[in-house]
Amino acid sequence: MRILLGVSGGIAAYKSVLLLRLLREQGHAVRVLPTASALRFVGAPTFEALSGEPATPEVFEDVAHVPHVALGQGADLVVVAPATADLLARAATGRADDLLTSTLLTARCPVVMAPAMHTEMWEHRATRANVATLRERGVVVMDPDSGRLTGVDTGPGRLPEPEEIARVALAAVVPAGRAPGVDAGTGAEPDAAGDLAGRAVVVSAGGTREPIDPVRFIGNRSSGRQGVALAEAARARGAEVTLVAANLDEAVTAPARAAGVHVEAVETTAELRDAVRRAAAGADVVVMAAAVADFRPSVTPDAKIKKVPGAGPAPIALVENPDVLAELAADRLRPGQVVVGFAAETGDADGSVLEHGRDKARRKGADLLAVNAVGAGRGFGVATNEVTMLDARGEVVAEAAGTKREVADAIWGVVTKNLPSI
Repeated sequence: MRILLGVSGGIAAYKSVLLLRLLREQGHAVRVLPTASALRFVGAPTFEALSGEPATPEVFEDVAHVPHVALGQGADLVVVAPATADLLARAATGRADDLLTSTLLTARCPVVMAPAMHTEMWEHRATRANVATLRERGVVVMDPDSGRLTGVDTGPGRLPEPEEIARVALAAVVPAGRAPGVDAGTGAEPDAAGDLAGRAVVVSAGGTREPIDPVRFIGNRSSGRQGVALAEAARARGAEVTLVAANLDEAVTAPARAAGVHVEAVETTAELRDAVRRAAAGADVVVMAAAVADFRPSVTPDAKIKKVPGAGPAPIALVENPDVLAELAADRLRPGQVVVGFAAETGDADGSVLEHGRDKARRKGADLLAVNAVGAGRGFGVATNEVTMLDARGEVVAEAAGTKREVADAIWGVVTKNLPSI
């Protein structure tokens, strides 16, 4: 694959060297397009030695080959890491004052940007507007990580790790004539490439919200990233994938959408149930990875509930939501359909995480149940996960741990063994 790696001028530019090496080791041809400021952090000889190609910000070098046009026209993928606030602003407004920004205007391939800047810059309304503009145009703009920044500052604005940038970027490419993502570096195991070709898959992700009034809601801490990873992994294995996304930011779903996953946004459990059942009517596999609210308010007023001083809070009557997973397992909307559930559990006086998971597996009737412990920095809101796969009898059939993409691939490895032949 022909990749252009844009590097703009921030301290995180040093990580672009690691990303460059990673992409080259996976067999891709990479040319670095640094800005003039980037070369004050990392010298051109470093980029040129690792890429084997020139690294210049100038449009007036090699003019006979019209590089400011030709590079974008010939690229399969453009990755900008780091993308500073200045670079995002120039790209959003269509500036073309160096080789990188000129190339961004001529590229017709997927473009992925990994921002890095101080928290105040990332949260500024101008930057948020520029990001929204780029995303509306189809650019995949990742959210920055949260952590240690320059000096003693911490917060959102840290450049994602090179491995994560590479995964998101390569997942955005659909090679002609091949299943999306079936290429080096997508995260799929080599012998897994295409093992879901010809299959239709539905994955739910995120957390449902049940409105208390127009302002407040009952919700949960699910980030949806495990479900999105499952959707991306299924697409990489050749499946046609529908992702039912409950209250997920566009930044979370954008890489999956770019890889060819159909995304349907929902809010409540009722909306999720309807969307999943519609898609499941033609699906070979349904994976319920969303954290679905068990209860909802019996009545939702049209106006915000007001606080009455001294009166205390009014009680909120709850009613039980449908058990979407149990319904899918019982109904089997397509012959031979495999239904997979998730159980986010905590241990308590009545049993361990696994014991609660076994009980749920037997009650739900799904073919497979992925049980994971949540809370105290596990499961929700972190980049890693650990799951134990149970069958309908509650017996352990597999275990997986690692990044959420690695866990997703391990889960699909188990699911594919349960699929009937086409």
